[in-house]
Amino acid sequence: MDDIESKCASLRAQIAATEAQLAALRQELDAAEKAASANGATHKKSGQRGPQRKWPLLGEEYRRYGRQMIVPQVGLEGQLKIRSSSVLLVGAGGLGCPAAVYLAGAGVGKLGMVDDDAVDSSNLHRQVLHRTQNVGKLKVDSAIEYLKELNPHPEYVAHRERLSPQNAPMIFKDYDVILDCTDNPATRYLISDTAVLLNKPLVSASALRTEGQLVVLNYPAKPPGDATGGPCYRCVFPVPPPADSVVSCADGGILGPVVGIMGVLQALETIKVITGSVPNPNSPSLHIFSAYAPTPWRTIRLRSRRANCAVCSSNATITLDTLRTGSTDYVQFCGTANASQVLSPIERISADEYQSCCESAEPPILIDVRDETQFNICNLNNSINIPITRILNETRTNSDSDSWPSWMPPPVLSRPNDPIYVVCRQGNDSQLAVRKFKEMGLDRNGERFIGDIRGGLKAWKAEVDPDWPEY
Repeated sequence: MDDIESKCASLRAQIAATEAQLAALRQELDAAEKAASANGATHKKSGQRGPQRKWPLLGEEYRRYGRQMIVPQVGLEGQLKIRSSSVLLVGAGGLGCPAAVYLAGAGVGKLGMVDDDAVDSSNLHRQVLHRTQNVGKLKVDSAIEYLKELNPHPEYVAHRERLSPQNAPMIFKDYDVILDCTDNPATRYLISDTAVLLNKPLVSASALRTEGQLVVLNYPAKPPGDATGGPCYRCVFPVPPPADSVVSCADGGILGPVVGIMGVLQALETIKVITGSVPNPNSPSLHIFSAYAPTPWRTIRLRSRRANCAVCSSNATITLDTLRTGSTDYVQFCGTANASQVLSPIERISADEYQSCCESAEPPILIDVRDETQFNICNLNNSINIPITRILNETRTNSDSDSWPSWMPPPVLSRPNDPIYVVCRQGNDSQLAVRKFKEMGLDRNGERFIGDIRGGLKAWKAEVDPDWPEY
């Protein structure tokens, strides 16, 4: 009896081990088939070519992409083009995240991301690939971690570096389509120039506050000097905006769904380029989105390539050599905002010094020049809100009469000998306000102190009140 039970136990153990081995073999086979499909390889055994796959896609791919393959503009041919394509996203933030999600979901063969920034909690309301647990992790690593769970078929490539004129050509050369998902003019010109020089179509978008823009550039992709090619970024914007007028999301704000819409549209335009289903490739347009306008969308027809363009015309002065050698200076071309040099040191006080002023019997005159929305989020005691735009639009000068604008706070006029302090979010707009107040004559030619809090409310949090809301 004992022998029979022992034999049964032995057989059960052998069956369990065999099943485990079989399961492991199935996993290995599945992985091998996926690798072979991705690389376009055919299996060989004993020097003989194995049987050709009957269908061009894996069974799992038919199930995964079936809903988009039955769309007439895509079809099986379009899906095969998507699978064999390679797409590079420059930026893994508000635009790059939604674009990457839909391109990975669509089944692009290779998806690269360029970014050297790390995930911050302030990103999470709009940069939907990143999670709270990934705060502090590089954005490209955080994004690819998510994308691999979404779709394991594409090849994902992380470029953990900041794009520069020296590395851009080397990175771009391995991709079919480039997406500009950045937020500063210098990088936009660099991306466009490199795309033109390497014959890559470029899908560019931007978003700020409640508005966005979208344009497909260098499409059809033609070499410099070929007038049949699509216009580049320099053709549309030959002169960069004044550096002081460029507002970032950190300063101007951004509504998450707005940047999400623009990123999703970048993915859509990319799929149209890959599958060759752009309705009017020779009729480029700039699409403008405004979330709160009665008519959210406007479209502006663009001209063809400019005859004197510095990069895509026959008289181009920008080449791959000028990029690699650094002779094309994008920062110098676009300029830099240098608000920190507006005031002299004696016209500024620290947050600690201002706190000492608050200990007097009568509260000091403090003007907060943030917009009303930001002022309502948080403000210092007894501060008076006058938005910087209202101050800078004032035309009164020191030589004018004693008539003051209606927005001038009564304490400023009723306490003519008291100093005036100005504060903003980071200590930039406050300097411009101080300079404007002096031009208006409020300082009585230097008899009255007017200055700002150096570093703004960011410094107040660091030096005085660690519980101050950071937004």
